[in-house]
Amino acid sequence: MARAAAVIELSEPEERELRAVLRRRSASQQLAVRARIVLRAAQGATNTQIAAEAGVSLPTVGLWRHNFAVRRLDGLADAPRSGRPREIDDDEIQRVLAKTLEPPPDGTTHWSVRRLAAATGISPTTVHRIWREHKLKPHQVRSFKFSKDPQLAEKVIDVVGLYLDPPEGALVLCVDEKTQIQALDRTQPTLPIKPGKAQRMTHDYKRNGTTSLYAALELASGEVTGACYPRHRHQEFLAFLNRLVRAYPRVPLHVVLDNSSTHSTTEVERWLSRHKRVHFHFTPTSASWMNMVEIWFSILTSQQVRRGVYHDVPELIAAIEFYTEHYNERARPFVWTKTADQVPAKATKQQPTSGTLH
Repeated sequence: MARAAAVIELSEPEERELRAVLRRRSASQQLAVRARIVLRAAQGATNTQIAAEAGVSLPTVGLWRHNFAVRRLDGLADAPRSGRPREIDDDEIQRVLAKTLEPPPDGTTHWSVRRLAAATGISPTTVHRIWREHKLKPHQVRSFKFSKDPQLAEKVIDVVGLYLDPPEGALVLCVDEKTQIQALDRTQPTLPIKPGKAQRMTHDYKRNGTTSLYAALELASGEVTGACYPRHRHQEFLAFLNRLVRAYPRVPLHVVLDNSSTHSTTEVERWLSRHKRVHFHFTPTSASWMNMVEIWFSILTSQQVRRGVYHDVPELIAAIEFYTEHYNERARPFVWTKTADQVPAKATKQQPTSGTLH
């Protein structure tokens, strides 16, 4: 028979220490996972639930739950390993981690392995190993923007509800425009791919004009309806809406789109009052990623636009239309996986507060 899971009851100091580990930016990923396992166990979660939440195996949950029950906080530390003894202790590792999280004093924006090694008197190999074990990558940076839309919750519930449970007898269309697509011509002919050599293009190019692509992704089928225009004003947007009304007659249309100024002009509002079967659903501000046509725009860019060579705008438009036609022959619907509860947590995520180094 399987061994019963150890019952975990925490004292106030133990709970404070475990939660401090989760807040501590210098804590290793392994220690944070172990602390999370114990905290969830103390809340009454089963090993299966904890394993699913923490992304670890059942034996791992059982091991650290048992270790804590027997040895309390000391049971979460790694057992001594055989082999050559460590050359630096925990205090030295904490010093390297703390230094990594501080801005360099020489005017650079981030530490490199060799500069931090020189500043701490530790070998570059050891610094690199510490960074790797604690998942620190000072050379990387990622951009973010959180939504401050006062109607965030309402809009998220509205859009996600359309994705997960579309109205019966209606069509959901994800609509947006990809503006200023450039018709670029290379200054010299492109050299084709060969065994051992990638395709080669000149770094310089000639601009031959631009076009703006309006596209509507049909949620149920994944097929795309698109049209190119020389500009992207409310006039072009209305022309594209009329195209959609003709393409999908006699059926309610629920249109997901962002808060662009061209989507909410007086002319657009008058058009909506005359087309009662068309309903707009706006994504929150700074959350255009919720519009699934953006996925298709990314595919179009990577598979067709970025490496294309176009001598003029009509050639660019013809290439986009040709690609779209063949894409629709193999189109599959995208699947939305996040619930309405999960999206606001991501859209309004705050920076973590740092804990005290112990």
